[in-house]
Amino acid sequence: MSQTKPNRQLDRIDLAILDALQQNGRLSNVNLAKEVNLSPSPCLDRVKRLEKEGFIDGYRALLNAEKLNQGLMAHVQITLEKSTTTVFKLFKQHVLAIPQVAECDMVAGGFDYLLKIRVSDMSEYREVLGKLVDIPGVATNYTYMIIENVKKDSGLII
Repeated sequence: MSQTKPNRQLDRIDLAILDALQQNGRLSNVNLAKEVNLSPSPCLDRVKRLEKEGFIDGYRALLNAEKLNQGLMAHVQITLEKSTTTVFKLFKQHVLAIPQVAECDMVAGGFDYLLKIRVSDMSEYREVLGKLVDIPGVATNYTYMIIENVKKDSGLII
């Protein structure tokens, strides 16, 4: 059985670097070093170490869904007929193949999965819903259309 190596403790400078990069992943190393009160070379070393140790998963741009014609969002809760490993694996395999599924979380409680769907319009949503309900093992689904996003994920609290 493999054991997970415990995370080492991060000091205040590591935490400041993570916070600054989370807010602006395009910060140059020089500007990042200034922001965390460190010289550029040790700052770069720390960033590389944080990346290597898995504290930084990656960098990406936040795109505007409206401008890219994917502004209609919905949460879909899915309940499966049975809670077996085979059914879970099959569901996961199918969901990973549907690009409009932005997020999918297995949850505990009254249903099995909560999905976040991004589409251009109701017609595309209907297509995606058809794919979801056709997945073997899906028993029920409920959709909650998002009217307004009140608070977006702004990252982890550092």
